[in-house]
Amino acid sequence: MKKTRPINRYGRPARATVWVLATIAFGVLTAARADVVDIAWDANGRFERSLNVAPAKFAEVCGKLPAGLRVRWDFESGTPLDFNVHYHVGKEVVFPSKLTAVSAAKDVLDTKVDQDYCWMWSNRSASSVTVKVRLQR
Repeated sequence: MKKTRPINRYGRPARATVWVLATIAFGVLTAARADVVDIAWDANGRFERSLNVAPAKFAEVCGKLPAGLRVRWDFESGTPLDFNVHYHVGKEVVFPSKLTAVSAAKDVLDTKVDQDYCWMWSNRSASSVTVKVRLQR
């Protein structure tokens, strides 16, 4: 007896349909990915990192910080990026700092609450951008 393969409604083997759907799902998941790095302070209370920000994507460094901490930060990139420092309170996003189209900045974050704080860069350009970030607590 000859074995028949399941056929979808378009006359193609059902296995091909599953493969196409899996490929699309993988593309959607990887398109949503971004570079998120946990802050790891060195013995001197510093964190330094170079991040690659892909076109139309974002990168961020995040870490749990106590209330009353003072963090000096600066960054530089070869191309202007949108930048913010933020944290979440429920569904609300609080922005202690927010800048548009800058290639360098520096400031001090005085933490008001115990929270996970994130420094985030968004790339609107058509090419990858490297950003160098330094934090000092």
